[in-house]
Amino acid sequence: MRLLRGFADVVAVALMATMFVSFLLQIFFRYVLNSPLGWTEEVTVLCWVWVVLWCASFVVSDREEVRFDIVYVVMPPRVRAAFSLVAGVALVVLLAWSLPATWKYVAFMKREHSAYLHMPFDLLYSIYPVFAVACIVRQARFALRTLRTGGGGADAGAADETP
Repeated sequence: MRLLRGFADVVAVALMATMFVSFLLQIFFRYVLNSPLGWTEEVTVLCWVWVVLWCASFVVSDREEVRFDIVYVVMPPRVRAAFSLVAGVALVVLLAWSLPATWKYVAFMKREHSAYLHMPFDLLYSIYPVFAVACIVRQARFALRTLRTGGGGADAGAADETP
């Protein structure tokens, strides 16, 4: 698991570095040489989409996720467990239900290409099904943990576990 986590981190760093270098090239060519490059924008957008969804899938732990829990934290433990269970099951069901349509859309986008690099858009969007499956697994695991502990360990388990 540690090896996979390290690989996920390396991919995220490579995406960020590529995005940063592309961004710097764009600035240099636009403002120093007065000859903007179009492909750098495409690379930056591709890397941004991928790094956000990649990191949400494999790098960010449950503890590091941003959550809006103003109502959640003031509720009794049993109500929090019910909230967690309902939210987890709803996300699993909705994301699983959307997977076939998501896959069809990504496959369809093979027909569209980017303006400068002529890269098929299915490559850009191919990270989304990976993200959806990772979310399904994470939320199913969380819902099962909530059921197993009867709600007593739902909060602590989510905070301590990494993907």
